[in-house]
Amino acid sequence: MLVACGGDNEEEGTDEGNAGEDTGSETEGGEEAAGDFEEQEWQFVTEELQGEVQYEYAAEFANRINEKSGGAITVEPLEYGALGSEVDQAQLLQQGGVQLAVMSPPGFTGGQVPDGQIFSLHYFFPSDPELVQEVLTNSKALNTDLRAKYEEHSISPLSYWTEGSMAWTSNVGIESPADFEGLNVRVQESPLMRESYDAYGATVQSLSWGELYTALDRETVDAQENPLFFISSASFHEVQDSVTISKHNNYVAMTTANTDWYNGLDENVKALVDETVEEMQSWVFDEQIAQNEAGLQAIEEDTENPTEIIELTEDQIAAFKEVAEPVHQYYRDEVEGVDPAIYDKLKEEIAEVTGE
Repeated sequence: MLVACGGDNEEEGTDEGNAGEDTGSETEGGEEAAGDFEEQEWQFVTEELQGEVQYEYAAEFANRINEKSGGAITVEPLEYGALGSEVDQAQLLQQGGVQLAVMSPPGFTGGQVPDGQIFSLHYFFPSDPELVQEVLTNSKALNTDLRAKYEEHSISPLSYWTEGSMAWTSNVGIESPADFEGLNVRVQESPLMRESYDAYGATVQSLSWGELYTALDRETVDAQENPLFFISSASFHEVQDSVTISKHNNYVAMTTANTDWYNGLDENVKALVDETVEEMQSWVFDEQIAQNEAGLQAIEEDTENPTEIIELTEDQIAAFKEVAEPVHQYYRDEVEGVDPAIYDKLKEEIAEVTGE
């Protein structure tokens, strides 16, 4: 999962992303709106800390719901760890212990819904986060077919969104697949992630997010992947010599609700939730841009911990793609429980967006 350990948890990107924006959450006649909704309290758990993209998403969502309901509905955003680990949080959502959660599809739930591991394929989605967001917002393969798979496990994905392009950190400076040979890479608990890095010649290790900073510092783990804002916030650049901007993937999050709770909402409340989730797509895209730009700048300006920034060329990316693409077919044909029809439909939708 994403990690916040040992960082200062700066909120530069958050301020930029929110400054001067019209939240779209003004409600005419707050008292009248309050009369339309019964008083309710919901909890919204995230996998990140205050100031980071997921938590700020939940906080903005909470503000909008509160204003639109005239104060009748209160949503409590919870940072990572408030109710246990990522596994604990996912189980709480499934059991109805919390109403809403932001979670990573390839993580804990990737074992329950193998199709969710599609988000960990390297060089499968577009390299441009704006195109990724377009796919995530409009894809029927994801928002209809994959959603139905999750709902079999009491999880309703209300939306999918990007937190930005992934980057690699390491002490060797990764510029070619051969640079991974012999490295021990930290990954989420996902068989497909293991397969992806095995193709590069790396070994992999699944670690709790709370252990990763120390593992990198002690060199029991050699490399890891995360968006730039998180690399900065978690201070990974302090214990790694290089950051490779590889664009091999985007970190995808999904806004989820407990299925029984969501289906049992009054129609006006459900409409309020759906409307707000839809509005949040553009808000969170701007937020992640601001936070990732601020994160890269913070890494570059940290003179006490100089970090080599490597941006892969098109030729270097092509070399990684050549190695990564057979894993796409492995996912489609070999991963138990995967529906090939979802993969095929999503691949077609991506081609329509990219024109390839």
